Order: sequence, then C-alpha cells, then structure tokens
Amino acid sequence: MSYFSRLRRHWVSDPILRAFRKVMPRMSRTEREALEAGTVWWEGELFSGRPRWERLFDLPPPCLSAEEEAFLNGPVERLCRMIDDWEITERLHDLPPEVWRTIKDDGFFGMIIPREYGGLGFSALAHSAVVMKVATRSISAAVTIMVPNSLGPAELLLRYGTQAQKDYYLPRLARGLEVPCFALTGPEAGSDASGIPDRGVICRGQFEGREVIGIRLNWEKRYITLGPVATLLGLAFKLYDPDHLLGDRDEWGITLALIPTTTPGVMIGNRHAPLSIAFQNGPNRGKDVFIPLDWVIGGHEGLGEGWRMLMECLAAGRSISLPALSTGAGKLISRYTGAYARIRRQFKQPIGHFEGVEEALARIAGNSYVMDAARTMTAQAIDRSEKPSVASAIVKYHLTERMRRVVNDAMDIQGGSGICLGPRNLIGRVYQAVPISITVEGANILTRSLIIFGQGAVRCHPFLLKEMEAAREHDRATASRDFDRALWAHARFLLGNAMRSWWLGLTGAKLLPARGDARTRRYFRQLARMSAAFALAADATLLMLGGELKRKEKLSARLGDALSHLYLLSAVLRRFETQGRPREDAPLLEWGCEDALRSIQEALYGLLRNLPHRSIACFLGWLMFPLGRPYRGPSDALGRRAAAIILGSGPARDRLTEGAYLPDDPAETVARVDAALIEVIAAEPIERKIRAAARHGQIHGATEDALLSQALEHGIVDGAEAERYRKALAARREVIRVDEFPRDYWTTTA
Repeated sequence: MSYFSRLRRHWVSDPILRAFRKVMPRMSRTEREALEAGTVWWEGELFSGRPRWERLFDLPPPCLSAEEEAFLNGPVERLCRMIDDWEITERLHDLPPEVWRTIKDDGFFGMIIPREYGGLGFSALAHSAVVMKVATRSISAAVTIMVPNSLGPAELLLRYGTQAQKDYYLPRLARGLEVPCFALTGPEAGSDASGIPDRGVICRGQFEGREVIGIRLNWEKRYITLGPVATLLGLAFKLYDPDHLLGDRDEWGITLALIPTTTPGVMIGNRHAPLSIAFQNGPNRGKDVFIPLDWVIGGHEGLGEGWRMLMECLAAGRSISLPALSTGAGKLISRYTGAYARIRRQFKQPIGHFEGVEEALARIAGNSYVMDAARTMTAQAIDRSEKPSVASAIVKYHLTERMRRVVNDAMDIQGGSGICLGPRNLIGRVYQAVPISITVEGANILTRSLIIFGQGAVRCHPFLLKEMEAAREHDRATASRDFDRALWAHARFLLGNAMRSWWLGLTGAKLLPARGDARTRRYFRQLARMSAAFALAADATLLMLGGELKRKEKLSARLGDALSHLYLLSAVLRRFETQGRPREDAPLLEWGCEDALRSIQEALYGLLRNLPHRSIACFLGWLMFPLGRPYRGPSDALGRRAAAIILGSGPARDRLTEGAYLPDDPAETVARVDAALIEVIAAEPIERKIRAAARHGQIHGATEDALLSQALEHGIVDGAEAERYRKALAARREVIRVDEFPRDYWTTTA
C-alpha cells in the first residue's frame, strides 16, 4: 500500500466508515434475506448510468418451442372453448366439474414441473403465454391455473425439497392428484408477512404409531387461493425449540412445511368472495397439528430457511403470473373496446373519432404494448436463469397499475355497455377483478414505496452493498481495506455520473453513440441520459438521507418510479427491435417511449422538489436538467396514430393482441365484434355517400333504414351496396345490444 493510500484511509475512509456504521440502518435477518434474494440483471445496468446494450440484447428474440406452441393451440384452445365466464361467475361461483377435470388431466397444474416428474417442463415464457391466453377468457380460470405454478408449492419443492419429497409430490401435483395451496397471509400478518404469529414448537409426539421428534403447529390463515379445495397445504410458520431437542437454538425462524389437509387438527374454512370473481379462496386453521420433521420443505436443512425460500421464489413467480394476467386484460380490451369504438356511433360518426375517446384509446393501445413488452422480456430473463427480484417488483406493480388504467379507460368508452353485466359484457368482470391484482403478491402501495427502490438501491447499486458488507465486517483491518476500496470507487462513480448527466443534458445526448435505426436511436440515447440522471439522483439522495431514506417512502417511491420507467422503456425498445422494427407498430413504440421519458422526468422533478436540502436539490436539478424539462409525453397527433391501430384491422392490431383467445364461433362476443368491425369498415364509403346525399337534400329520412331506402330508390347506391350497408347496420345493432334479465332474475337465482 502506498503512503498516500495509507494516509487516505487513516484520515478519510476510516472516519467515514465510523460515521457510516452509526447511520446505517439495523437490518434484521428477514430484511437481509429479502434484499439478498434473487439476482441482478438489466436493473443493475440502469443503476450504472452507462447501460451496456449488449446485456439487453443478449436474450434471443422471444420464441416458444414446438411443444409449447402445440399446447397453446391444442389444450389451451380447447379449455378456452369450454369456459363460459358468465356461467362461472354468476351461476356456479366456481369452475364447472368438466373444466376442473380438463385443467388437471391436461397438465395445467404441472407447467413448471420437469418432464421427469410427469410435468410439462415449460419455459417461463410459455407459462406466461398460457396464463395470458386463459385470462382473456376468464380471470377465475386464469387464477386457478396460476397458483399451482407459482409458489404452489411445486416451485418450492423443485428448488428446496428433499429428493423423497420431490419423488412423491411432484408427480402427484403434475397429474392433478393433489390440489395445492400456500398459506402465508393471516389476520395479523398481511404486508408484514415476516411478522406471522403462527407457531410451530419442536417436541416429541406420536406419528403412525411411534414416538418421533416433530413439530406441533397452531395457525390461522386467510385469503388463501385454492384453500377451500386444496388437498396439500404449504404452510409458513415460525419455529421454536424451547426444549433444545435439536440443538442450542431457542428460535429457528420462519419455516415451511407440506401438510395434507386430511391431517388431524387441520381445519379448512369456508370461502371468501373476492369481488365476485369465482376462483376458490378462503381461510384455514390448525389446532395442535403434529407433523414429523420430514414434512418440512427441505427436511432438517430447511428448518429456519423459509423466508429465504419465499423471497427467492417470489423473485421468479411474481414476474410471471400477474404480469401475464394484466397483459391479457390489455390485449382483450385493445381488441374488443377498440373495435367497439369504431362500430358504436353517436352524432353520426364513430365514437372513436371523438378526440376525448381517441385519447383514451391511445392509452389503451400504448399501455398494452408496454405491458406485453415488459412481460415478455422479464419472462425471458427467468428462462436465462435470472431471478430478477427488483424487475419482478417492477412488472408486478406497473403492469397491474396499467391494467387498472386500461380497464378504467375501456369502461369510460363503453359507457352503459360496460356497466351492465351479462354474457355480452367482456370487461365488467375484469373491472371487478382489478383490485385483486393490485392487492396480492405484495400490495401495490407497499411495492412502490418500499420494495422497488428499497431493494433496488442495495442490490443493483455497484458499490453500496460492498460498503454495507464492509461496515458489517468484524475484522478491523479487512473492514478498513474493503470500505476504502468501495468508497473511492463509489466517489469516482458519483462524480462521473454527475459530469455525464450534465453533459448529456446540455447536448440532449445527441452526440452519444447509440444502437438502433433512425426511429429508435433517439430513444436509446435518451434512455442512456436518464439512466445517468437517475444514478446521480439515487446516489445523492442516499448520501443526504442515509438510513433515514427507509422512512421517506414518498422519496423512495419516486426513485422507484424512475427506475421502473427506465426498465419499461428498455422493454419497449427491445420489443420493437427484436420484432424487426415493423413500421406499422411505430406509433406504439413512440407512445411507450414518450410516456416513459415523461414519467422518469416527472418522478425526478418530484424527488428534487421534496429533498430536504434545497441548495443541493437545486444543484442536482441543474446537473440533470440544465435546459429545463425536455420531455412532454405523447402528442395529440401521436395519440391519434396509436388509437387508429385498434380502431381498424391490420397487422399492427393483430401483433398487439397476439396471444389472446379469439373464438371462431360467431355467437361469441369477440367473434361478433371482429366480424362487425369488418362489415362496418367496408360499409363506411357507402354511408358517406348516403350522408352526403342527405346533407344536399336529395333524400330525407329519420332513420338509417329510411335513408337507405331512398338512396336505393334514387340510384345513389346500387343493390349490392344497399345489401352491404344493411349487413353493417345489422352487425352494429347486434354489437351494441346489452343483456336484459327478467325483473325477478336476482330473486330466482339467489
């Protein structure tokens, strides 16, 4: 070590280390395991301020295997044809027996289970595609399929189970012989899942006629999906050993076990009614339930390891199920509501041509494009063995929130036809289901305000975790050496991002080398610029507030928003590039990019306005935005082009809604709307001739039928044109019909 290095360490690094230890927040074991769960992927590049594009494009273009495609086009298609969501939600309040049987027999519960155990062994991308397609048909059916393929407990068994547990349970789960659920949440432990009060005590007890060392359990859980019909219960509880039967530890920590629901003392409760969506969900309890130690997931090695298992599994599971369901809703609504807005007329023109409706349609199309891009990219990362804990929180939060916006916009556009429930209404039940997605797998308020940046700052920052590890090091010399290295690398990193952010802001990043074509190059450059600005803002905020940032949830949320929109912007660019830069999709690309850039900008401005040190905040603002706000969001003209994609038919609309279930039965609502859209578009030139003749006084009539008759009589249209117009009128009237019920319907069906 040089003389200068020793001097620097003694007079600068060591005093900073002592101060850092005082302000560094205390971290419990569960907090540390949550932070350390998963891996760092593209999020780390965004934190660097200098994203390496090759890391983003290292993934191949999304592609399913022949077997996965066959499953989507075979069993998934057949399942969707069997499903009548109105019957499920209004009358049965459950999936019908034949649907349950098909889900089990065709392997829907075993998508993530390897073939050697009898499962389908599908990729995460295929798993996502199946859930998404089923969700366009029925939220209730999609949720039923989601759970066994998420925490399950199949995934826990695959990663942590003993070989005996895998050999016994995985084939049974794959064939649907077991219906699984996982019980974590309880009356006193929702968002604070690590604070579960459910207890297991190591003791001696009788099992199968002999005395063994096992665990006596008492618990109360609720909101457990598939709980009322489960045959196999995955249970999270805190484990204690007051008699030290297994060693010197009094408390082992959170532990997971697999318990058949027929075990004495297990009480499966009744059902909850989650906003009238008909998937099975309910409470369960256990009173003095004795289980052997080998029912613990992982056996003896799994004692006290439950929280780590949960956090690592959530990093993958949260990336797939709800993002897929949300994207499915976006695809369904883009196809259905977009066509409806072209078919439905008011003031003698399609409602989709009114600018207010057009603005909502642009949001529907743009948000659906962004959701599908993020869903696909994240699933592919999982297929490359990533466990992106931060990205999973991003897609869970932002895709369910965009689903909420898309559904609300659709309800506004469809008006009365959206609020009147019935077999013809495809969006009413989706609207009811939205808060469920917002609530589960990490409530959205918690995810945004604590998890995305709170976890991202430590896991994705190139030096912060190294500094924290050095500060926790007990050996004084090692701590001093490691902290010194990390500290000065961090200082160079901070200064470099400050200069880079200012220079890119001053030049508009126009001089920055970037990939892409003439259309995308600008967005790659702006992504790099905002990455540098975000990295600077994150570092400066951490330096100013230290451990106090943990309690400044609004500031953490804004930093999380900036990171999230950088991730979504990356996904949009990657989708457009890997699809071969289709010219027709350009409005959706541009809408997604402009919306993301404005969102990043506003998140950073919101942060700067609320930082406690005003002079530092002003200086940061000058470094990040030396010429003021550069991003204005999607323009009206761009919104018009984006809306036009779902107001008509064409390859861009088909690509946007690819993967949705499209029935071929003309009696089905989606098929009826698609057919009517073709008829209405084909008849529009004929309608224009009739309207022009009416304006010039050549024909008169109070109704469309009367005008058509006179137009035919006066030779304004010929017989073929009249017939085409009649077909369009009939198709439109059929589409805008709403369901009616007898006045005593709710009395007789109660």
